[in-house]
Amino acid sequence: MPQQLPILFSGIQPSGELSIAHYLGVIKHWLRLQDTYDCLFSVVDLHAITVKQSPQQLRTNSLDLTAWYLACGLKAEQSTIFLQSQVAEHSQLSWILNCNTHMGELNRMTQFKDKSQRFEKNINLGLFAYPVLMAADILLYGSAKVPVGDDQKQHLELARDIALRFNNIYGDIFTVPDPVIATKAARIMSLQDPSKKMSKSDPNKNSTILLSENATATSKKIKRAVTDSLATVKSDANRPGITNLIELYHAVTDTSIADIESRYEGQGYGQFKKDLAEILNNHLAPIRAQYLQIRQDEDYLREVLHHGGLRARQMAQQKLAAVMAAIGFVGG
Repeated sequence: MPQQLPILFSGIQPSGELSIAHYLGVIKHWLRLQDTYDCLFSVVDLHAITVKQSPQQLRTNSLDLTAWYLACGLKAEQSTIFLQSQVAEHSQLSWILNCNTHMGELNRMTQFKDKSQRFEKNINLGLFAYPVLMAADILLYGSAKVPVGDDQKQHLELARDIALRFNNIYGDIFTVPDPVIATKAARIMSLQDPSKKMSKSDPNKNSTILLSENATATSKKIKRAVTDSLATVKSDANRPGITNLIELYHAVTDTSIADIESRYEGQGYGQFKKDLAEILNNHLAPIRAQYLQIRQDEDYLREVLHHGGLRARQMAQQKLAAVMAAIGFVGG
């Protein structure tokens, strides 16, 4: 019998168009993990409704995101791709974990504080309890590893605390997950304000490169990207603009930072930006073409999600049954 691979869970919200930060910082990282883990990649649509969504737009975004997963290189025959809302056990386990999470722990979550300011007219309970649902997502499948960016480390630490607390009370039920941190491109910054990360919700459209945009738009955004007056292609913590562009180059080509600096020594920003735009567009062109082809076949997308959902539910039901038995629910 072949050795069972460790389980890995991750997901992205279907709350708008994907940026290159999602691809380079998240999905490209997932591609390296498919062969060494039993991967579950979810479209986490339950998380998306902490902010009001148009029903039709949520459906469209969910299928769009599934198509991007596949176009970027995730393999439906190898990884489990599914909608979070297909698996009712996410919500069931979330309630149980709510009853094992302290209010003080959730009050300390920095993302809640940030989103409360951004969405002050809709500060709902779901927004506050979001990290508990995230913990349920992870713990439901016995995930040994979870890919996280810098902004999700606090949430994963909470999931670990909840798992340890539950296990101390009810026995060895949950696997305590460890983070998998991307060694590069974990945090792609805004092209117009490199002090903050690239975000699809940024009102300045020149700040973000979208996967869905055309090559001309991408080139213009790179050309307009903020740098400085030194005109030397050099990575430096005190020069965040050019450093961010060098990181983009590095992430796409796997060329070392030192080699990039050496290649553009004495050439200034013009040639560097022109080459970076060409590199990005050449890299993204087949992905964009593949997306357009896959997105047209909605029956195929729904089939992928159906089969992924069946497997995810089967795994989730086993874990939830163990949790409920440990707590003392009578069951069926």
